[in-house]
Amino acid sequence: MTKKRLACSAAGAAAIAATLTGVAFATSGNAVVGTIMARAGFTDAVSIMFRLADDHRSGTQVIHVRNAKDTVIQQITFTAGGHTGWHSHPGPALVLVTQGELTLYSADDSACTGRTYSAGQAFIDPGQGHVHIGRASQTGNTVLWVTYFDVPPGSGVRIDAPDPGTCVF
Repeated sequence: MTKKRLACSAAGAAAIAATLTGVAFATSGNAVVGTIMARAGFTDAVSIMFRLADDHRSGTQVIHVRNAKDTVIQQITFTAGGHTGWHSHPGPALVLVTQGELTLYSADDSACTGRTYSAGQAFIDPGQGHVHIGRASQTGNTVLWVTYFDVPPGSGVRIDAPDPGTCVF
């Protein structure tokens, strides 16, 4: 193997190792640290469908992903009062609240109602352009485990979005 190929292989291996070992990063929010725990692509064509039978925004909602890309698992820790900043995800995200409370606000909710999820509860964010912000309770840490579906290879799990002006915090 040539020195050039060896250097490229070593750099690629280092990048993959950093991704798979969970390098911590701060999101565009406040007092939030996310750690990627695992990332993998499907070897076969996979379609994923979620049916949210009691979605608080619009009744039944079907989220369908054809030929899903990478799946990423991330642990996110908020300090008291932390938030994610406004953002969306490339595909749907399955969120498990393992500690504390998180209130989720949707950009398309002009009343800025929010929905609170506590430790032991789970929810699905539809992704695919659904802009939202998550805000932790003012007391104690909040911890989430999130599985993101249909993340393009080499891309991040979040897409920053401007403040839609629907909520005043």
